[in-house]
Amino acid sequence: MQLAHIRLDRLNISALNMRHGKRAPDISDILPSVRARGVLVPLLVRPNGQPETFEIVAGRRRYFAAKSLADERGEGDPLPCAIMEDGDDADALEASLIENLARLHPDEVSQWETFSRLVRQGRTVPDIAATFGITDLKVKRILALGDLLPKIREAYRREEIDAETVRHLTMASKAQQKDWLALCADPDQYAPRGFQLKQWLFGGQSISTKVALFAIDEYPGLITSDLFGEDSYFADADLFWQKQNEAIAARCDTYLNDGWSEVVLLEPGQYFYPWDHEKTPKKKGGKVFIAVTYRGEVECHEGWLSRKQARRAREGGEQEETAAKPPRPELTGPMQNYVDLHRHAAVRAAMLDHPAVALRLVVAHAITGSGLWQVRREPQRAVNETVTASLAGCKAEAAFGKKRREVLALVGSPDEDGVVAGSNGDAFAIAGVFARLLALCDDDVMRVLTLVMAETLAAGSAVIEALGNHLNVDMGTWWEPDDAFFDLLRDKEIANSMLTEVGGKLVADGNVAEKVKTQKNIIRDFLAGENGRLRVETWLPRWMKFPAESYTSRGGFRTADQWTQVQPLFARE
Repeated sequence: MQLAHIRLDRLNISALNMRHGKRAPDISDILPSVRARGVLVPLLVRPNGQPETFEIVAGRRRYFAAKSLADERGEGDPLPCAIMEDGDDADALEASLIENLARLHPDEVSQWETFSRLVRQGRTVPDIAATFGITDLKVKRILALGDLLPKIREAYRREEIDAETVRHLTMASKAQQKDWLALCADPDQYAPRGFQLKQWLFGGQSISTKVALFAIDEYPGLITSDLFGEDSYFADADLFWQKQNEAIAARCDTYLNDGWSEVVLLEPGQYFYPWDHEKTPKKKGGKVFIAVTYRGEVECHEGWLSRKQARRAREGGEQEETAAKPPRPELTGPMQNYVDLHRHAAVRAAMLDHPAVALRLVVAHAITGSGLWQVRREPQRAVNETVTASLAGCKAEAAFGKKRREVLALVGSPDEDGVVAGSNGDAFAIAGVFARLLALCDDDVMRVLTLVMAETLAAGSAVIEALGNHLNVDMGTWWEPDDAFFDLLRDKEIANSMLTEVGGKLVADGNVAEKVKTQKNIIRDFLAGENGRLRVETWLPRWMKFPAESYTSRGGFRTADQWTQVQPLFARE
């Protein structure tokens, strides 16, 4: 079989997959591994009759896990695939069944140790790939771990570092790796990970060499290659923009010399919207619009006019104006860049004396988003429908929804049932929200900011434990045991401990041998005051209290572990 990495949009589930037709699978058990390491075991696919597209014979859950991860991050990596040759359906059915009976969980660091020994013994990358049944690219990625410091490799083996962070560390120099390890070891410092690590390595802006308009050979600065073999980046963003802006200015001059009536250079990050324009040829006054993203990408849209200008041109109102070649733009590209940067420097220096204005601008960025800000709301993903239904009916969510509607009204949102934070807008949208916030008093701005922070709190994180304990949150005010809680309670030992809390040790000891279902029913009788049981009104499981506590010494309760880690930071004298 041929081995290859295939993009997600070129894959779909085969009708011959043994789980085809069922609802989306539960991927909660493998999603953490895929999030940390990516998809390691190749999917089994075969051509589906369309050019460069394939159907999945085996590997459905890995495919759904990769799609979920792509939704979280906004982009997905190609998946390793073994491509079957065209054959009968029986082969595909057998392969699907066999693959679902055995799954591999390779350790990449152990593989690196083995591959490195093989390289030293004279084996080539294709030799190793053929021996272990993986792609050449996969072998190169594993060998790239060799450029990491031993402490980083060992941390990756122990799953203390996720795959995205390790990938970016392979682009770091040894000095940068040591600096990053020092940040990890210092409790008062923050060690960036994932996308933030990439920004840290490149001084806040990572720009791929693919977007350069100028010849790479002419770039005098340092270029850093991704050791995973997928891309290379400009180490000096300022030097890149200098060269890129010079190339953009030259492109503008070329268009004007070629007879285009005007070249419109849009603001950095501003999009060109075709639906607001009409296609117009050069001879009829069509213009060229150039859009530049914050990542350095340049798109030239040739032969367009705004709808208003196009209508006037058709009516002949601009015939005399378009007959003569219009003058060049007032500012060249480099001069516009010069003006922009000096105005930026002056405005941000002045803003430092106006914290109230800065507060409103921060809130506007968190609500709207920009090319430099990425704020994501907590998705509140539930593992099943039972948990979803329970959350939808809880008091806290209802109270939060009411407050959110009030904040949406403050910021002038037309969608009463929408969300506040994490939009994907542009500079004009930010300015609109900023103007709205300037008209609000400080108290109202703080209400908006509080709601934005609440929407972006990560569920299941140590921050929740720190905040809940600091605020002395009483879970009894917001939560009470429901059907979903008892459906998910399946541990007999823990159920008996809970029965001790609500009914006393005598009742618990008398039912210690009963099934967990029976013990749960007795607990519910106590909480409801039914079947002769004395009603208990204020009971909270240890799991739900602040601070959270365990029922056993077995471990595996992440919430309690997180509080143990952060508690010393909030110790009171």
